[in-house]
Amino acid sequence: MLMSLLVPTIALSDSSVAVMSVDLGSEWMKVAIVKPGVPMEIALNKESRRKTPIAVCLKENERLFGDSALGSVKNPKFVYRHLQSLLGKKHDNPQVAVYQKRFPEHHLVTDESRGTVLFSNSEEMQYSPEELLGMVLNYSRGLAQDFAEQPIKDAVITVPVFFNQAERRAVLQAAQMAGVKVLQLINDNTAVALNYGVFRRKDINSTAQNIMFYDMGSGSTTATIVTYQTVKTEESGSQPQLQIRGVGFDRSLGGFEMELRLQDHLAKLFNEQKKTKKDVRENHRAMAKLLKEAQRLKTVLSANAEFMAQVEGLLDDMDFKAKVTRVEFETLCADLFERVPGPVQDALSSAEMSLDEIEQVILVGGSTRVPKVQEVLLKAVGKEELGKNLNADEAAAMGAVYQAAALSKAFKVQPFLVREATVFPIQVEFTSEMEEDGSRILKHNKHILFQRMAPYPQSKVFTFNHTDDFAFNINYGDLSFLGQEDLSVFGSLNLTTVQLSGVGSSFQKHTDAEYKGINASFNMNESGVLLLDRDEKVHPESVKAQEEAAPQEEKQEPGEEQQQQEVAPTHEKTEGGKLFDRLIDRGLSPGYLQIHCNNVCFLPVRLQDLTDRDLKKQEREKTLNSLEAFLFDTQDKMYQEEYQAVVLEEEKENILAKLSQVSTWMDEDGYSASTKELREKLQSLRNLCKAMFFRVEERRKWPGHLATLESKLNRSSFFLSSKLVPEDDRIFTDVELKTLEKVINETSTWKNNTVAEQEKSSPTERPVLLSKDIESKWALLDREVNYLLNKPKAAKPKAAKPKAAKPKAAKPNNNSTTESKELPIKEPTGQNTDSLSQSQPTDKTTRTGTSVIGTVSAIETTFLRV
Repeated sequence: MLMSLLVPTIALSDSSVAVMSVDLGSEWMKVAIVKPGVPMEIALNKESRRKTPIAVCLKENERLFGDSALGSVKNPKFVYRHLQSLLGKKHDNPQVAVYQKRFPEHHLVTDESRGTVLFSNSEEMQYSPEELLGMVLNYSRGLAQDFAEQPIKDAVITVPVFFNQAERRAVLQAAQMAGVKVLQLINDNTAVALNYGVFRRKDINSTAQNIMFYDMGSGSTTATIVTYQTVKTEESGSQPQLQIRGVGFDRSLGGFEMELRLQDHLAKLFNEQKKTKKDVRENHRAMAKLLKEAQRLKTVLSANAEFMAQVEGLLDDMDFKAKVTRVEFETLCADLFERVPGPVQDALSSAEMSLDEIEQVILVGGSTRVPKVQEVLLKAVGKEELGKNLNADEAAAMGAVYQAAALSKAFKVQPFLVREATVFPIQVEFTSEMEEDGSRILKHNKHILFQRMAPYPQSKVFTFNHTDDFAFNINYGDLSFLGQEDLSVFGSLNLTTVQLSGVGSSFQKHTDAEYKGINASFNMNESGVLLLDRDEKVHPESVKAQEEAAPQEEKQEPGEEQQQQEVAPTHEKTEGGKLFDRLIDRGLSPGYLQIHCNNVCFLPVRLQDLTDRDLKKQEREKTLNSLEAFLFDTQDKMYQEEYQAVVLEEEKENILAKLSQVSTWMDEDGYSASTKELREKLQSLRNLCKAMFFRVEERRKWPGHLATLESKLNRSSFFLSSKLVPEDDRIFTDVELKTLEKVINETSTWKNNTVAEQEKSSPTERPVLLSKDIESKWALLDREVNYLLNKPKAAKPKAAKPKAAKPKAAKPNNNSTTESKELPIKEPTGQNTDSLSQSQPTDKTTRTGTSVIGTVSAIETTFLRV
């Protein structure tokens, strides 16, 4: 990976050169953009905030996002949030039960086709977490496009470092539904480390610096050990590099769990006040209000020792008010604070380092602002202080948008090497037959593909020595470093099962050929997603034949006791033999959680239908607002002096009556009317008032337009009357000068006559003097004068007569009648609507005696200065 400070370069033919990043947290998202002229910036949302809640509100006729969605506390069952914890999870996953407990207002059912979960409000309203996340990503793209003021499709999206293959693929599926092209899924801890390193390039040298980033967000906590140092590369010489050395995490330790504890505490306090006989915990709407207050309470208690929590009309119109102290908060979350050092120890263990080797521990994530978290962490790491020199909320988004610029072809970046690390080992498993003591026995084989903390992206090639049909599994490796709770929510340990058929029959057909085995290539790409490359080499002869025999969906895998290779897949040829006839039956296990092809095609259409519905709703609201604004504005104008001056009493009464009629209709039926009806009402009012508005607008333009026309007449006359050259050496012909004189006279006559005629007309009649006619008159003047003004500048100098002796060069002076020297034509220094000058040719014209160029330039300068 390459990364750096951005240097925008020439864009490709594609006009859309902006790219974006989405820091996809469990509760919040931050969107950043890069475009020419804007190196990096966080995109503001519609509320002008720098971060947006990951929330979707879906009703039958309405879809809201972010803060607007969370504002719908009246219907919490239609508000979907904290979707990250459900991605890539089967319905029987313990994490699904935890989610259901936290959000009892939602009804979760099993998706029979995939075994995952669906939010179900009715048979028509069932949405998967991927669909809802796809809506969020589409909304984030809209925010980025509004901020960048141009279309954006390419994005880098952050994911938690502990996301496994199923979870990563779920995010990619959501992005596909949203029409977002994912350049890369980048681990959020890597994005943070990149952001830190890019701005400190000068501090990175050949000496390794080990930094720990401690990131506690809303839903999880991660500790990451990163080594920074410069390394030598063949392509670019010495370059800075970051390497992920160790990772520790706690999937459920975060600020949201603290807020849930506070929510439960507030519910208990309200019930104890006995303002109503009902239990507040049984009311979803009331609990949503308490959760919102708990979020505010956690933030305030980070800076204050106590705070008065209060919610108006919590239940049965009863208000709630209670004091909560920081001590109470810390007591409620005591077991959570005890888990703070856990990720630190896990990161050190995976990196095989000690705390003495860590130079600095830097805080990331909003929940690290909780004082008790900092207190416990500082004691655990044994440092004098914790680093707070990163923007805890935006570091990941900014690091990810750097990577987006690096991956985009529209920008140049200075190299910054990144070495990612595999968190969960992956291995291939298969069964083979072998002889032992004269009998054939089955042997179960395991080979590691990607070890824990192995760098990626990289490829592995394995060789199978089977001569008959066989199958093998791709599984996660040793996960004993995970706790029991993490293992229970991890999901299936099997990634995929591959069945190869037709191997035996092909082998029998080509027994005379040299057998080299069946190779399979595995690729862990930049997004941390395992791909099964179809680069298998069997019984070689023709690479072309091999590729033609491999369907796109087919992938084969590694194996047997052959040595594994960390190299890019390559084909090899040997003499003799033919390619095995292959048929691969690959059954994807639930671990991949692939959406069936027909559903993948259907879901974007379904999401587009929702988007179209939103656009129609926005169009109706826009038309409704326009109609309301027209009514209020026009009713007010009818009593303004400039409008009363141009309208007859009968016309005024007719307009006021129509406005009153539509206002009454609005109160009775307008707010439930269709967009078409609203648009027709608005258009009828505009047609009725069009003549009146036209008369007012023309009268407003007259003073400025007439002044401009008079100014151009004066300047044109000045140009015409100037004695530019002696009569015997004139550049302009009599026809040209007479043409200009004619245009000046006709324009002046037209102005005087039309103004006089307009003064005789009634203000309530259509104006005789029109602004568009004035503009056409001064345009004609400009054209004629510019033609003459540019003529001497384009003229070629006459051939000089031979002289007996070369005279000495005259000293320059300001007298235009002395011998002239060659004068350069200056390019216009600015634009002026009153200027008669046009872009000037670069030719230079030299004349003896009077300087034509000097005189014309002086006139032009006068025009520009006026």
